[in-house]
Formats: sequence, C-alpha cells, structure tokens
Amino acid sequence: MTGPRTAAVIIASTRAAAGVYQDECGPIIHRWLLDNGFEPRGTLVVPDGDPVGQAIGGVLKDSPSVVITSGGTGLSPDDVTPEQTEPYLQRYLPGIMESVRRLGIEKVPTAALSRGHAGTAGSTFVINLPGSPGGVRDGLAVLKPLLGHICAQLEGKNEH
Repeated sequence: MTGPRTAAVIIASTRAAAGVYQDECGPIIHRWLLDNGFEPRGTLVVPDGDPVGQAIGGVLKDSPSVVITSGGTGLSPDDVTPEQTEPYLQRYLPGIMESVRRLGIEKVPTAALSRGHAGTAGSTFVINLPGSPGGVRDGLAVLKPLLGHICAQLEGKNEH
C-alpha cells in the first residue's frame, strides 16, 4: 500500500441531516482518524434508513481502508444502521462489538442496547458505532490497538 490509509465516515441521523442540530460525532471520528494516520475522505451526514445503506455502498466504491458509521444502532424504529450495513459485510468481527459494548456498559448501562456490527467488505473494515460522543469514544478506544493490524491483514500483509 502506498500513501496513507483512507477512511470514510457516515453519520446516521435524520435530525442532523435536516439541520435540526449539529452532529458532534463526526468531528470526533475525523480527528481520531487523523491522529491515527488515516486520511479521512469527508463525513457524510445522512437520514436514518435507506440513505445509510446507500451511503455505505457509495463510499465502498472507492475502497477505503475503513468505513466508520455513527448512529442508528439502537432500538428506535428508524435505527436500522446494522440492517443497512449487513448486505455489504462478508465477514463479521463480533468480538470488536462485544468489546465496545463491554467498555460502554461500565459507564452507561444502556450501551448494552447497541446493535452495531463490525466486519469486512472486501478489503475494507466497516464498523457501526453508537450515535453518542461517549459511545464513539468507547468504540475508538477499542479500535486503537486493533485497526492497524486489521488493515494490514486486509491488505495481505502479515503484521504482528
């Protein structure tokens, strides 16, 4: 691989997409990616539902190293980010999401309700993080020691 690894960020929020409030999670993810050697290719803020799947499909066409979504992982009727993600995943990494939930539960018991997925779509790692700043920070904390190794393996490198 030449150059920095690239990343796409998708925020699933009907209210933020409509301009009702300013998304706080996208900037946290963007900064974290930069701090960890990734080149973020912008942040898409889309309404919950089908637009999430369309956004995922769109960004995957560019084969980024990583796609991080935030929002739409709970139990509200329009929280369907996991369902919109599933058609793109070929391999699941459930241990990552178990770790994200476990870390979150230590602070907020409702973190157990997050239904996000982590897995691979071709050579891209995809993860659904919660839609709260705290949930995003927990997810990024779990990813910090793993993401370089995940990307190296998806690139065909045997990094230990």
